[in-house]
Amino acid sequence: MYTATPTVRLIPEIAQGISALLFIGYGLSCFLSREMIAEFDRYLLTKLRVLTGVLQIAGGLGLIVGYLNRPILLFSAAGLAVMMFLALVTRYRIRDSVVAALPAFSLFALNAYLVFAWFDVR
Repeated sequence: MYTATPTVRLIPEIAQGISALLFIGYGLSCFLSREMIAEFDRYLLTKLRVLTGVLQIAGGLGLIVGYLNRPILLFSAAGLAVMMFLALVTRYRIRDSVVAALPAFSLFALNAYLVFAWFDVR
C-alpha cells in the first residue's frame, strides 16, 4: 500500500485551503454582491441563489474541517465538484463563452482532484 510523503501531502492540503477560501468567498457573495444576484437572475436560477450560497459556505467550511476529518473532506469536495459540474451545465445552457465557464471548470477540477488525491492517501 502506498504511503504519501509529507511533500506529496502538501500539494492537496494547499489545494484544499485554496478551494475552501474561494467557496466561502463565493458563498458570501451570493448574499452580499449585487453582481452575483444579477448573475443568478441571468441564469434563471433566482430561487436557488440563497441555497447555493449556503451550500458553498458549508462546503468551504467542510473543507477546513476536512483537515481533521477525512470523511467530511471527501463529502465536501465531492459535493462542491458536483455543484461546479452543474454550474458548467448552466453555463452551457445559457450559452456562455468558454472563458466565462473557466472558473466553474477550474473549481470542478480542483475539487475532483481533492476527492481522488485524498481518497486513498494514508
